[in-house]
Amino acid sequence: MPPETATDWPASKVRETFIRFFQERGHQNHQSSPVVPSNDPTRLFANADTYHHTFFEMLGNWSFGDYFKDQAIQWAWELLTQVYKLPEDRIYVTYFGGDEESSLEADDETRDIWLNFLPPDRVLPFGCKDNFWEMGDTGPRGPCTEIHFDRIGKRDAASLVNNDDPTCIEIWNLVFIQFNRQADGCLKHLPSKHVDTGMGLERLTSILQNKMSNYDTDLFMPIFDAIQQATGARRCCGKVGADDVDKIDMAYRVVADHIRTLSFTIADGSCPGNEGREFVVRRILRRALHYGSEVLKGQVGFFSGLVRVVAELMGDVFPEQKCHQLKIRKVIADEEICFGRTLLKGIEKFNKAVQDLQGNPISGQDAFRLWESYGFPLDLTQLMAKERGLVVDVKDFNEAMAEARDRSRSVLNKQLGGAIYMDVDATSELHKRGVSPTDDNYKFVWHKDHENAVKAIYNGAEYINSASVGDKVGIVLETTSFHAEQGGQISDIGSITCSSGSFEVCDVQVFGGFVIHTGSFAGETGKISVGDKVTCKEVLGPHVDQMGSIVLPEKLRFDFTHGKPIPPNDLGKLSQL
Repeated sequence: MPPETATDWPASKVRETFIRFFQERGHQNHQSSPVVPSNDPTRLFANADTYHHTFFEMLGNWSFGDYFKDQAIQWAWELLTQVYKLPEDRIYVTYFGGDEESSLEADDETRDIWLNFLPPDRVLPFGCKDNFWEMGDTGPRGPCTEIHFDRIGKRDAASLVNNDDPTCIEIWNLVFIQFNRQADGCLKHLPSKHVDTGMGLERLTSILQNKMSNYDTDLFMPIFDAIQQATGARRCCGKVGADDVDKIDMAYRVVADHIRTLSFTIADGSCPGNEGREFVVRRILRRALHYGSEVLKGQVGFFSGLVRVVAELMGDVFPEQKCHQLKIRKVIADEEICFGRTLLKGIEKFNKAVQDLQGNPISGQDAFRLWESYGFPLDLTQLMAKERGLVVDVKDFNEAMAEARDRSRSVLNKQLGGAIYMDVDATSELHKRGVSPTDDNYKFVWHKDHENAVKAIYNGAEYINSASVGDKVGIVLETTSFHAEQGGQISDIGSITCSSGSFEVCDVQVFGGFVIHTGSFAGETGKISVGDKVTCKEVLGPHVDQMGSIVLPEKLRFDFTHGKPIPPNDLGKLSQL
C-alpha cells in the first residue's frame, strides 16, 4: 500500500465512508446500540470475539430477508477494493468448509461467489470454530465468511490466516443466518434468510493509515498525548513484550483502552460495584489506575481528566459522551479517590503477605482478602505477583469467592421475595452441566397437562440434587407449559406433580433461556430430585384474556375468555388469586 497517513484516512472519514456507502444502497442508518444490554441479566456486556481491546467500535450492515450472500459479498468487495482501495492481492477470505460430526455441509455457495473475485489459493475453508456463527444453544445461526488482510504483502500468507499472526488479520465478518437450532438440537432452515456483518473500525483504520498497531492511529494518539501531559511520563514508543522493559508503553495502551471502555459503559448506565457487570467495570477501572499510578506515576485525578479527550474524539458520533461527560468524570474521580485511599494499605498488605513466601504461591485466601478489604481484583493481585516472580493460588481464591457469592445470592433472593434469581454464573453452570435451555413451546397448548423431567434444582445459592417439604427452591425442567413473567405479563402459577407429592409453583422466571419454577411442597410429604419424571399443570393458561371488568363499591366483576366451563376446583383457586 502507499504510505497513507491519518490525514488521508482519519478515523472519522473511515466511519463516514462506510455509513454513506450502505445508505446509498438502500440501508437505513440506525443509532449505535449500547454496550450495556438492557433487560438482559444473563449478559454482562454486548460482546464480540477476536478483537484485542476491552472496547472497540464495530461497523456493520444488516439485511432482514432482503439480500443474501451474493449481494453481501459483492458490496464488501466493492467497498474494500474500490472505495477504500485496499490492494486485492493482499486480501484472503475464509468460508465454512463443513463439519461431518455436526452433519453440516460445506458452504460451497459462498466459496463459488468469492472465486469470482479471488484465486482459489486465497479462498480458504475452515470449520465450525472459525466459520459457523451461533450464539447460545438454540436460536438463529449460520455459516460466515471472514475477510483477512495481509499487512506485509508480496508473499503467500495463506498459512497465517486464523493463526493469531498480527501481520495477517481479520477485518470483516459476514454472517449468513439461514438456520434455527431447535431445543432438541435439530437444525432447521429459516423461512427468511438474513445477513449480519461486523468490521472493526480500529483495525480498518490502522490498515488505511498504514500502521501496524491500532494504538498508532488517530483513534488513540490524542489520548496518548493527554496521558503524557497528565503524568509526565516519557512518550510512548510502541514497544511490546521484552522490549518494553519499564512497562511504560504497556501502561499507555492499558490506560488509553480502558478510559474509552469506561466512558462508554458509564454513559450507558453502568457504574463500578461489587457484583455482575458493575464488578467488571470496577476491575477495569482499578487495573487502569494501577498502571497509571504505579507505572506512569500519575497522581489522583489524572485518569478522570482523560474523559474530556474521549468526549472530544467520539462525541460527534456518540453524543452521549458529551451529554454525560460530567457524570462520567465524577464516577471515575470518586473511584480514583476511593481506591487511592486503600491502594497504599493494600500494597502494604500485599507486601506483608509475600515477604516470607520464598517462591511459594500467594494463598487464595490472601488474594481474596485483598479483594474484599482493599478492592484489589484478582488480575491486579496476579499482576503485582508476576512483577515479583510469584503466582496466586487461583483455585483457592475461586473457592473463597464462590462462598462470598453464595452469601450474596441468598441475600438477593430474600430481597426479591417469591422469586429465585439466577445470575450469569448460575446459568453458565447449567451450560457446563450439559443442560439445554427450557423448551417452553408447551405454553401454547391450552390447559393440557404434560409429562416432563427435572433437569436442575436451585436454592438461590447453589444447585442441589433434591428438595423436600420445607424447602423453597427453583426447578428447571426439560420442557414447560408455564408462562414466565415477561413483557408486562405476570407468570403462571400451578403445580408440578411428582410421585411423592405436589410442588406448588408460586413464581416463574426466565434467565438466559432457562425457565425456573419457584415454589415448595404443599402438605406434609413430598420430595423431588434431579431426573424425576413429573407432570406440569398451570391453573388456566395463557389463552385467558381480559374482555372487560367493572369495579363498584358493592361488587367487582372480571370478564375473561376461556372457551369451556371451569372445573369447581379451579374456580376455588381462581378466587384466591
